[in-house]
Amino acid sequence: MFHIINPKSNIDFVGKRKMWITLSVLFIIATIALFFTKGLNYGIDFTGGAEVKVKVPAGWDTGKLRSTLEKGKLTGLKILQLGDAKDSEFMIRAQEDGKDLNQVTKQIQTSLEADLKENEFEIKAADIVGPSAGGLLRKQGLLAMFYALLAILIYVSIRFDFRYAPGAVLALFHDSIIVIGVFILTQKEFDLTVLAAVLALIGYSNNDTIIVFDRVRETYKLNPSLPIEEIVNQSVNQTLGRTLMTSAATFVSVAMLWAFGGHVLEPFAFALMIGIVVGTYSSIFIASSMVIVLAHYTENRNRSMRGKKRREVKLSPEAHIGI
Repeated sequence: MFHIINPKSNIDFVGKRKMWITLSVLFIIATIALFFTKGLNYGIDFTGGAEVKVKVPAGWDTGKLRSTLEKGKLTGLKILQLGDAKDSEFMIRAQEDGKDLNQVTKQIQTSLEADLKENEFEIKAADIVGPSAGGLLRKQGLLAMFYALLAILIYVSIRFDFRYAPGAVLALFHDSIIVIGVFILTQKEFDLTVLAAVLALIGYSNNDTIIVFDRVRETYKLNPSLPIEEIVNQSVNQTLGRTLMTSAATFVSVAMLWAFGGHVLEPFAFALMIGIVVGTYSSIFIASSMVIVLAHYTENRNRSMRGKKRREVKLSPEAHIGI
């Protein structure tokens, strides 16, 4: 059978686990610092605003439409072309803080009427998101991520045991934070589609982690006397080819969606592209490293409890009188 990577390879992934964990912690700290200093570029889903779908004469592009709207004193607009260029349909997104958002549609209509006759354009749809609704969506988005991580923690605890579950959840938390950090750095718009991508990433990355954990458990059952470091390293090497091939195939599919899916899907696909890379990294280096850390913690705790019980037996009065 053809293998991209020999399943019997012995790359030392866990030997430098402290370096990988330190690097990831630094990334997370940097992301948190950027969040409170630079902040996310929230879309109107989270800040409030208006989305207006318009149809204009053939031959118009985003530049022409933007120029017309700016004449009407509408600034800070995001204009997306919908469908084929011949359809001449655009989505106008306007964030008008401190204004009556219900007046945005009227302002757009007035601006278009300055350059076009009434029968030359059409406002096909208009949606308004108020600031309070945007704040509620932010809160619900954070809760959705929290509940997803909590559900995965419970699932992994039931399927495996305590030594595996925290590593899986920490890896997923790590992936989500890094993706958010990239959006802060690039200042790409963070809206509901990007949040959906982060939630999809949590499920996708967890699948890779579960594959590694399954192999760790199988290797431990076959070789219970081996050190946990060797067991984890063997398991990661044995699943490496499968992990890389799956990630590569998924990345290519998402990259095509990013390249040809249009402006509406571009942020969603971009988030998934970053997430696939980061998720592959975390499955190999972070989740597996946490298994080792928690295995040593459990072993030390059990050893301490056994020592405590032996001391209690020695100090017990009944032990001295032969009871």
